[in-house]
Amino acid sequence: MAWDFSTDSEFQSKLDWMAGFVRAEIWPLETLLHELEWDGMMRAIRPLQEEVKRHGLWAAHLDPELGGQGYGQVKLGLMHEILGTCPIAPLAFGNAAPDSGNSEILALAGSPEQKDRYLHPLLAGDLKSAFSMTEPDSAGSDPTLLKTRAVRDGDHWVINGHKWFSSNGSIADFMIVMAVTDPDARPHQRASMFVVDADTVGVRIVRDVATMEHPYDSFGRYGNHAEILYEDVRIPGDALLGAEGGGFLIAQQRLYPGRIHHCMRWLGVARRAFDMMCERSLYRYSHGSTLGKHQTVQNWIADSEAEMHAARLMTLHAAWKMDTDGVAAARKEIALIKFFGAKVLHDVVDRALQAHGGLGYSTDLPLEAMYRYARAARIYDGPDEVHRASVARQVLRGYEPPADGVPSQYIPARREAARLQFAELLDAVTAND
Repeated sequence: MAWDFSTDSEFQSKLDWMAGFVRAEIWPLETLLHELEWDGMMRAIRPLQEEVKRHGLWAAHLDPELGGQGYGQVKLGLMHEILGTCPIAPLAFGNAAPDSGNSEILALAGSPEQKDRYLHPLLAGDLKSAFSMTEPDSAGSDPTLLKTRAVRDGDHWVINGHKWFSSNGSIADFMIVMAVTDPDARPHQRASMFVVDADTVGVRIVRDVATMEHPYDSFGRYGNHAEILYEDVRIPGDALLGAEGGGFLIAQQRLYPGRIHHCMRWLGVARRAFDMMCERSLYRYSHGSTLGKHQTVQNWIADSEAEMHAARLMTLHAAWKMDTDGVAAARKEIALIKFFGAKVLHDVVDRALQAHGGLGYSTDLPLEAMYRYARAARIYDGPDEVHRASVARQVLRGYEPPADGVPSQYIPARREAARLQFAELLDAVTAND
């Protein structure tokens, strides 16, 4: 089957408008993030959101009946490549994580009442949300080990557990919480999802966890990652999202397209760093010439261009396959881009930073922030090692060991078989000799 990543001219004009809009209206705001509190940033963002809505690009990942555009993954990927150039650009387009993923969960598994109470206000920008799954005491790479419990008590559920890295948890109005409801079930059928209002009794935001990306202690800022204790949190029975035991399946439906969007955003970051490296190579003079005339820097530029091109084609192919054949058919391709794209992002940013020397290491340029951001890409949404193992398992299903234990390409055995296959030819050649 032919691969086709092309877009129609009407959509390309939307991409062109997005690229100019993000660069002119949103890039400048990123320099003011440390000066603006949440309310101040939203005052700046809201007029931009209205402009995005006028162009029909708001929450484009959702179906039209929910206020989105119903775009497939190829179109969404191309959009996210542009949005990835700035950390707050997705906020202006109504598809910032974790709200975008949570809106997909609510659209997929929410009841009509849950959609009215949470989804529609979330899409309107009136509510903020968090996705609360990762725990400090169990391996995030293996969600079957979750310890947080939700136990039935009459018409209610009672949740007890300890979570962290619940992004935007300290500013969220509600959380989608993954908790074990049947510890005796099969590993992938133990957990369920619940909608929990942030002001529910027993929900305690312990802190926002400082990270490499945000290394200073702060609280209540957009993009922070909260540590949360759920202590005898009593919620109504209808807070369950989807079927009991369906949490893992729902999470996968959210994560697979999210990984495509991540990888395309990483390409946006990498391209911005690459542009800075190329610019630097043309004016920085060292050891007798500008950097761009030194072979090492030329190699950095060539390698980066090749790697970004490869990652882009791989990611668009994964998106196309998901659009064409569905999520399950694209699992290998999505796992491939997750670890390959993360490495490309890191390597391109690292080269760009190196080309800028002390200036790149300083906070006078965004490269050091990009570098810290890039390191997290190898961890979240599944660490590289898990995705590599997944790819290897899927690849190996297409092979089988030789029945006799002899390698299929073992030359002595192949030579003997060839002698039998071409016996007449060999006899004729020998006779002629």
